Amino acid sequence: MILKIIIRWIIIVAALFAAEWLIDGIYVDGTEGWIAFSVMAVVLGLVNAIIRPILAFFSCGCIVLTLGLFILVINAFTLWLSSWIAVNILHVGFIIDGFWAAFLGALVVSIVSFVLSLVLVDD
Repeated sequence: MILKIIIRWIIIVAALFAAEWLIDGIYVDGTEGWIAFSVMAVVLGLVNAIIRPILAFFSCGCIVLTLGLFILVINAFTLWLSSWIAVNILHVGFIIDGFWAAFLGALVVSIVSFVLSLVLVDD
């Protein structure tokens, strides 16, 4: 059980690293890069576990109306919110500049974590 949690955490860290590497508006400020990725992965996991279901529930009409594409906006918001929490509350420099960077970053994080979960996680 704990090993699966650690593997999923490493997958999210790798996905965040890929997003930071690929998207211009996402960057890590400071010299402690791995700490920023590690903390951001924990924060993103908590935001996805707590806030994302609430957002999906209250925006289910938009999700149905857009045939599920509004989930991409929710993913972008949760990534941006996680970055805001990491920067302003935890003082870790994982910075996202604007909506489009968050949107593209959420796409990268989703795709990379999906692919790595297929390869690394046994269910």
